[in-house]
Amino acid sequence: MAENATIARPYAKAAFEFAQERNAFERWSKVLAAGAAVVSEPAVERLLTHPRVEPKALVDLIAEVAGDALDEHGRNFLMTLAQNRRLDLLPQIAAQFEVLRAEVENVADVRIISAVQLSEAQQQRFSAALKKRLQRDVRLHCEVDPSLIGGAIIRAGDFVIDGSLKARLERLAGAMTD
Repeated sequence: MAENATIARPYAKAAFEFAQERNAFERWSKVLAAGAAVVSEPAVERLLTHPRVEPKALVDLIAEVAGDALDEHGRNFLMTLAQNRRLDLLPQIAAQFEVLRAEVENVADVRIISAVQLSEAQQQRFSAALKKRLQRDVRLHCEVDPSLIGGAIIRAGDFVIDGSLKARLERLAGAMTD
């Protein structure tokens, strides 16, 4: 069977092209994110494959969460997915949509995982340095992981900088055992 990302690609591209034509990236991002969140819930995951659950009922469930962001076009898109039993692909569709959107908008989504909460000033310094390095506008997504002990891990697509104290200690331990 084909990989989910491969199956999701044409749906993501269709949603992206539709949103681009109508300058509706924000609306479609919200709809796809809401749909992805709904179908990722364990209780809903079971409903997606249940033969007695009608596609319209699943779309109505997503519509409740999406709220005003879901217009007639978004509902039609979700209905197409539901009728083809593809709603489970919404997380991959949403992710691929955001990659296409970021490329067009020249924006890099950067995830910073730090041992402690970053201050506003630290976030601004990271943002400025990454903007210069990546030559794109930067959208920071900050997370805290105390297991890093100190430092941070920066991820922007395939670009990764692991400046955590945990990684340094692991490298040191590896060097000592060689």
